[in-house]
Amino acid sequence: MTQNLKTQYDAIVVGGGPGGSTAATLLAKAGKSVLLIEKDKFPRYRIGESLVPGIVPVLEELDVLDKIEAHGFTEKFGITLVWGGQQEKWSVDFDEAGGAGHGKAYQVVRSEFDYILIQNAREKGVVVLEDTAVTDFLFEGARCAGVSFQGADGRDHKAFASVVIDASGQANLLGRRLHDIEVVEGLKNRAVWAYYQGGTVPEGKTAGNIIVENNISDGWLWMIPLHDGTHSIGLVAPQDAFRGRDAGEMFAEKIAESNMISGFLKDATQVTNFRSHKDWSYSCSQLQGEGYYLVGDAAGFVDPLFSTGVFLAMNSASLAVKQILASFAEPQREAENGAVYEANYRQFLDVVTSFVKFFYDTKKRKENYFNHARDLVDPMDMMTARQDFVYLITGLGGLHQSMGLRPTEALANLAKRSKPPVETTQTKQPSLEEV
Repeated sequence: MTQNLKTQYDAIVVGGGPGGSTAATLLAKAGKSVLLIEKDKFPRYRIGESLVPGIVPVLEELDVLDKIEAHGFTEKFGITLVWGGQQEKWSVDFDEAGGAGHGKAYQVVRSEFDYILIQNAREKGVVVLEDTAVTDFLFEGARCAGVSFQGADGRDHKAFASVVIDASGQANLLGRRLHDIEVVEGLKNRAVWAYYQGGTVPEGKTAGNIIVENNISDGWLWMIPLHDGTHSIGLVAPQDAFRGRDAGEMFAEKIAESNMISGFLKDATQVTNFRSHKDWSYSCSQLQGEGYYLVGDAAGFVDPLFSTGVFLAMNSASLAVKQILASFAEPQREAENGAVYEANYRQFLDVVTSFVKFFYDTKKRKENYFNHARDLVDPMDMMTARQDFVYLITGLGGLHQSMGLRPTEALANLAKRSKPPVETTQTKQPSLEEV
């Protein structure tokens, strides 16, 4: 197939996960020619199964919400927590925020969810290459003008475009080459997880909730019900806590310490091996430049506490495409449009990261978390503090703020950003050849 490819496109997207599929599909819907390059063959495994209602507007943009609904994924109407100084179970429903947003999300098997999205991109006219590895980014002066890649046929190819979108996830291919990574201090964690079948599960409206429990030493646990009859059970703990420890043994120890999740797993069977992944929160020091945008985990990653990974990927892609299309219409405003994305999405990341850091203080009462959410998204007290908390964790609170800056404000904010908004350390990334 690669022998018949064009060499010039309006846009090239690197990575076929939710962020990449979203960006490619929205550009194709706008009549642009798009090449999407994905190193894996879909369907493929990914963690990050619990979604938030903030993705629903983007699924509607993609004309794919009906397919997600029809697939039979577990419906998620809220979250259940054992968290905070009182160490008691408490739940919130997404629809508590009233008319502020959508009242449900989904718990998804990512291999199936991501496959639906990339197939939708194909149906919208995107040229999708799988089993294809980007080997370099091509520049004309300071401008990113295309990519070189090795196709599934083993041959080397080049393609050029007006804009290149890095949606390569934590591989962060273009960001590694050009910029520093700002790691958020206090959020250097690691996750270990496995899948279980059987046991007892909640009933009623909360049956599809993610359960988050922190009444253990060093970290917190999640439990996610999936439509295939399994439960994703995981532990997130500081990276240092895993040093010298077998991840599976540490996982079992923390499950035994828990109150709620250990009860659900009493008669359950572990049906997979353990998996583990680094969960360091970070953002790239620059999210766009001449001829390129970074979206999703390529732009930044936030601790999975509030299940924001897929939401951030899809919404950053949607925000980026709005500015890219504006630049196609008025090329002379490309730098200004890029600055709008940079400032808006960075503000978006700051809101989510700030709240996650605050929430990690587990000695507070839930009312403290509610009040902090109000400070972040509702300083005019238009809703109750509890509603503000729900509004924020749905993803719609941060999204609302991120879209509030006019171009001139975005440029001013970007110009005066001389230091990260949260405590970070910078690490220079290796070149593409070293990845």
